[in-house]
Amino acid sequence: MQWNQWYSFRSYIRSTLWTVPFVALLMYIVVIQTFDWIKEEFVAVSLWPWSSPSGAQVVLQTIVTLTLTFIVFTFGSLLVAIQVASGQLTPRIIATALLRDNVIRVTVGLFIFTLLFATGVLGRIEEEARYFLIGIAGILGYCSIVAFLFLIDHAARLLRPVSIVKRIGDLGNGVIEQVYPDSFDSRDVRHETQLNLVPDRTILHHGESAIVLAVNLKALVSEARRFGIVIELAQRVGSFVASDEPLFRLYGDAGKIEERRLVRNIAFGPERTIEQDSAFAFRIIVDVGIKALSKAINDPTTAVVAIDQLHRLLRKVGCRRLHGDEVVDGSGQLRLIFRTPDWDDFVQLAIREIRFYGAENFQVARRLRAMIENLIQTLPDERQPALRTELDLLDRALKSIHVMSEDLALASVSDLQGLGAAS
Repeated sequence: MQWNQWYSFRSYIRSTLWTVPFVALLMYIVVIQTFDWIKEEFVAVSLWPWSSPSGAQVVLQTIVTLTLTFIVFTFGSLLVAIQVASGQLTPRIIATALLRDNVIRVTVGLFIFTLLFATGVLGRIEEEARYFLIGIAGILGYCSIVAFLFLIDHAARLLRPVSIVKRIGDLGNGVIEQVYPDSFDSRDVRHETQLNLVPDRTILHHGESAIVLAVNLKALVSEARRFGIVIELAQRVGSFVASDEPLFRLYGDAGKIEERRLVRNIAFGPERTIEQDSAFAFRIIVDVGIKALSKAINDPTTAVVAIDQLHRLLRKVGCRRLHGDEVVDGSGQLRLIFRTPDWDDFVQLAIREIRFYGAENFQVARRLRAMIENLIQTLPDERQPALRTELDLLDRALKSIHVMSEDLALASVSDLQGLGAAS
C-alpha cells in the first residue's frame, strides 16, 4: 500500500464509528468459537443463580432485548445530537470531535458484542444450559446497563460548546507540538522562497478535485536528493486542488523522475483533517465563535469560550519555531519548497473574523483585548508587530461602533472573562 493510500485509510478509520462494532463482531466470533472448543471444561461451572434452561432463556432474552434497545436508542440519539450540535456550532466538529470520541465507539462496541454473545449463547441452550456462558452474558448485560447510563451522561457533557471547543483545542495543541517540535529561537529568520526561474517541469493533479490532507516530506526530500533536483509543492496542506491544477514544480534535470513517485506522497480527501493541518483547529474554533455571534443564535459567551482556546493555541504557536519554506537535505542542499502558515497567518485567522462579527459585543471586545495584551506581554518581541496591529484594529473598530463615551470606555477594558473581571 502506498503512503497516501495508507494515510487516507488511517484517517478514515480514525473518524468513523462503525469500525469498533465491526471489531466487536470479530471478537464475538473468536470468543464463541473458543468457548465451543473448550465447552467440556466449563459445562459444570456456574456463574448464574438460576439452574434451569427455561430460566436461562429468560435471562438471555432479556439481555438481548436490553442491548438491542440500547443500540437503537444510542444511534438514534447520536444522529439527532450530531445534527443539533453541527447546526449550532459547526459541521466540522462531526468528523473531528464527535465520531472520534472513544467513549461512544467503545460503548457501542460493547453493546454489539453483548447482543451477539447473548444471542449466540441462547442458540446453544439445549436440554442442559451452559451456565458459565450464561454467567458471562449476564456480566456483559450488567456492564451494558452501566455503560449506557454513563454514555448518556458523557454525551450530555460532550455536546456542550465548552467541551467541544476544548476537545478541538486539545487536538490542535497536539498537532502544533507535532508539526512544530522546536521552541522559538530569535536567531531563526523565516522567509518565503521566491524562485525567479521558470520550472523545468510542472506536474498537474490528474485525479478528482480534492483537499490536500498531508504530505510525506521525508520521501519528497529523498526523491529530490536522488535525482538532484528541487521540488516545489504548489499547494499547501488544507488547500483545495482542482483537476489539472499544478501540484508540483520541478527545477533541474527533472525529466527522469516518474510522476507517480511524487504523487503517491500526497494524501487527498474530501475535507480537511487535523493531523498535519495546524491551522484547521483555529478554523474550527473560529467557526464556532462567529456562529455563536450570529443574530440567529446570539450567544457571545460561547464566543468568549472559543477565544479562550484561541488564546491557548496562539500562545503555543508563538512559542514555537515556525517552519520556513525551504527544506534541505542532510548536506544542507535545498531540496523542497513547502509553504506553511506563518505567524501573521495564525494571528489573522484567530482574531480578524471574530473581531469583525463580535466587536460590538462588550464580552467579545474585552476578551479579545485581554488575549492580545497578554500575548504581547508574554511572547517574544518578534511576535508583537502582528499582535499590535490587531490591537490597533480593535481600537479603531470600537471607536466606529460605540458613539457613547461610556460604552466605549467599557468596551475598551481588558477582561479575561469577557465581562465581570476587569483588570
